[in-house]
Amino acid sequence: VPLSCEYRKVHCEMVVLSYGGSMSDHDPHDQHDQHDQHEPHDHEGHPSPATDPDRFSAAQQAAEWDGRYGEQGDIRWSGRPNGRLVAEVTGMTAGSALDVGCGEGADAIWLATGGWTVTGVDVSDIALERGRAAAADAGVVVEWIRGDALATPLPAGAFDLVSLQYPALPKAAGEAAVRALLDTVRPGGVLLAVYHDIDEEHRELMAAKGFDPADYVGADDLRSLLAAAADFTLELDEIAPRLDPPSGNHHVADEVLRARRR
Repeated sequence: VPLSCEYRKVHCEMVVLSYGGSMSDHDPHDQHDQHDQHEPHDHEGHPSPATDPDRFSAAQQAAEWDGRYGEQGDIRWSGRPNGRLVAEVTGMTAGSALDVGCGEGADAIWLATGGWTVTGVDVSDIALERGRAAAADAGVVVEWIRGDALATPLPAGAFDLVSLQYPALPKAAGEAAVRALLDTVRPGGVLLAVYHDIDEEHRELMAAKGFDPADYVGADDLRSLLAAAADFTLELDEIAPRLDPPSGNHHVADEVLRARRR
């Protein structure tokens, strides 16, 4: 059932506080509730993207995300996997999975518990340290890679599932880098990308607060790249209510893309 524009407008101011993306621990963009990821801060010590020409360098991204995680002390996000990932992956035959922007590892650990061989990649050392500890507690093995998913060499055609849950992939990396990420999907494998559903009013509000969603690879960008690729079939393209959000959460809808590589 489509969510009304009226309902989304009521939450417009709140959504801008939580939009962003690097990890996927049940959407820490929703850090006021416990993920999703996060929009760049303008706080002291965190330059605004409008004034920082190195905003999207690997070093700057790592420092920014470490800062975000460090602000939380030792408190993790919810520790639960993203609901849309659970809904889409349940019933799939377990294989190899790549969790892009894995954060503290809730999605990666859930996949590993289900028999998947999982690689998680994230720019934040702090997040990965917490992921390693959580995986050890859960008794599962995950390969953790510290790096920018658009700059880190990843094996082509290696994964049965590539998961991008609320990703924050800078467009500054270029389309070739995004194509290389898509190329990690094995023939017959699935790319699952989940974004916040945001309308033009939300975008304008975010831009006014110093964060421009246009700086990041969005659903429209990914949709275009998939359409131009000769070896991907888009199986699902929909806007749907968010599944299993944290209590009191204001992120109301997901934009979901699922594509299979031929």
